[in-house]
Amino acid sequence: MKKIIIPIICIVLLASIFFFEAFTRKNKDTKLEKVKVAEVTHSIFYTPLYIADALGYFEDEGIDVEIVLTSGANNVAAAVMSKDVQIGFCGSEQTLYIYNEGAKDYLVNFAGLTKRDGSFLVSRKPIDNFDLTKLDGTILGGRQGHRMVNL
Repeated sequence: MKKIIIPIICIVLLASIFFFEAFTRKNKDTKLEKVKVAEVTHSIFYTPLYIADALGYFEDEGIDVEIVLTSGANNVAAAVMSKDVQIGFCGSEQTLYIYNEGAKDYLVNFAGLTKRDGSFLVSRKPIDNFDLTKLDGTILGGRQGHRMVNL
């Protein structure tokens, strides 16, 4: 009985290796579609994008994504319009500026990645039962055009 089991195990093992190798070779031969994405800033709000990229989810769908930092919405828009990138992350205001200038080939917003610009209020020490009345002074917005709030 042992004389039959060992060859059967060897055959099953060799067949498994053959099918595994054939399956992997097939997947390696598949070309991924390249997509270059320009982001206006590195942001914690893009975390799902970064995680999907790091875990290979785009490759699983046949997409080779390259994420590039293109600081400033005007630079993101320029990169999309010049076809240096296929997708740009920036606010919709840049699309409106370009459209209002009368461009024949203007940007089209097709998705909203974040609902609002994000801001964080942080402390070096834990503060129990925090509320805004505990702040003293002025909160400055993160970029030109944001409101200053005097408390």
